[in-house]
Amino acid sequence: MTVRKKVWISFILIIILAILAGIVDYPKGPDIKIGSFYKELKVHLGLDLMGGTHLVYEADTSNIEEADRASALEGVRDVIERRVNTFGVSEPVVQTNRSGDNWRIIVELPGVTDIDQAVDRIGETPLLEFKEQAPPVELTEEEVKELEDYNIEAKKKTEDILSRVTPENFADTAKEESEDTGSGINGGDLDYFTQGQMVEEFDDAVFNKAETGVVYPEIVETMFGYHIILKTDERSEGEIKEIKASHILIMKQSEADYQTQADYINTGLSGQQLEKSFLKFSSQMGTPEIALEFDDEGKKLFAEITERNIGKVVGIYLDGYPISMPMVNEKIPDGQAVITGTFSLLEAKELVQRLNSGALPVPIALISQQNIGATLGKISVQKSFFAGLLGLFFVALFMIIYYRLPGLIAVFALAIYTMIVLALFKLMSITLTLAGVAGFIISIGMAVDANVLIFERIKEELKKGKPLKIAIEEGFSRAWLSIRDSNFSSIITCLILAWFGTSLIKGFAITLGLGILISMFSAIIMTRTFLRLLSGDFIAEHIPYFGIKKEEDV
Repeated sequence: MTVRKKVWISFILIIILAILAGIVDYPKGPDIKIGSFYKELKVHLGLDLMGGTHLVYEADTSNIEEADRASALEGVRDVIERRVNTFGVSEPVVQTNRSGDNWRIIVELPGVTDIDQAVDRIGETPLLEFKEQAPPVELTEEEVKELEDYNIEAKKKTEDILSRVTPENFADTAKEESEDTGSGINGGDLDYFTQGQMVEEFDDAVFNKAETGVVYPEIVETMFGYHIILKTDERSEGEIKEIKASHILIMKQSEADYQTQADYINTGLSGQQLEKSFLKFSSQMGTPEIALEFDDEGKKLFAEITERNIGKVVGIYLDGYPISMPMVNEKIPDGQAVITGTFSLLEAKELVQRLNSGALPVPIALISQQNIGATLGKISVQKSFFAGLLGLFFVALFMIIYYRLPGLIAVFALAIYTMIVLALFKLMSITLTLAGVAGFIISIGMAVDANVLIFERIKEELKKGKPLKIAIEEGFSRAWLSIRDSNFSSIITCLILAWFGTSLIKGFAITLGLGILISMFSAIIMTRTFLRLLSGDFIAEHIPYFGIKKEEDV
């Protein structure tokens, strides 16, 4: 592939990229929807541009151990974040900040103008509750009769199967009758199991009554339904005996199949009785678990709750929302429980924070409030937009007058650069504040600065009498080191500001850093491609097009 062809391919790709960026930038452009994935493409404005409420709280951590304060504050932040989401705010900001011995919580609610409502909602004490299912609704006489008739028919069907099943056709019959083919739940091979693994009636029949290789001549009724059993093998390892068996199960219905459960209701156990929760790991699997410890009142309540809910779910609710729905396996009298599940380490830590925030709410006091009107935000947007356009106009005018053709190319590349950066702001959901807009405008200046370095190097090479194509390549090659060093040092500064700065500084650092990265692409790739396309014989014969006076021509 020739160099010229590569240049044209680069040019086409740049134009395609510019068109895509333009589509994303268009105010009424399409949102992204791929299957279940949905991404709304819009400019996210910060509090200072959109207007809204800015609140600063101070937390009283005097009654919390030093080691637990950071975790407790993160829990409070998490609770407040869930509270502000009820406002329907699209871009809320909730941050914790430490100043000396004081912990502060900063809340920004763009678009929320009712400051009193915001203060009341955020200031509520986090509520942790333990709930159980309400007693089921009693069956009607018609439902009782229907239940009895169903189970009579199920038993008759089981008796019919038992009368014609043999060890030889047992597997085929089980497969035909099972709703879930071959399942050990609805019928099929159960493989080997030890005594005590099955329900009592099934266990007794297999281990004490049934003969190996013979279909058990009686129907075994359990809580699940009516079973026909074939014991196929028996083995022992020391004192442990294992049985291998198959069964045909005709499901029966219970009252629970007809009853409708009411909503979960309070048990009287709440965060007031929870002393603490902490993260631990399973001794067998090494998976994260959440341990709960209650006070004396909580121990008594928890023992009563777990005793009456064995085999049922007890819901753990925070601020009215379920955060965990563990199954109760046994009565827990000591007030200590473990919530197990498929938690990741991060999910388990967040759950501990939520539980502790409900159990040990950190008192917070409002120390500052500010209501930024939408009108002020609108004026800020208008002024920022005007300043940006004015700056771009004068920069473009300077570049065209001083550098002529390269300046015109730089302006064209700068326009594409601006489109790409704005598209990334939308795609990455970056919240734009006044400081962020300032960072973006500064990045435009830095993009122009890279072009200035390149063009000056090209002019120097042309003055030495080098052909245009060679001068362009030499100019980019010599300017690259200066562009790289200056931009990388700026990016490092942006990273430091984004890591250690406040939300205002982070907005500035992110937009500036992103702009610098794209500006390097604009100067080194786009401008270079455009200049290479225009480095033909005609332009080479008209060096003044590159801002060099005739008397300087060599």
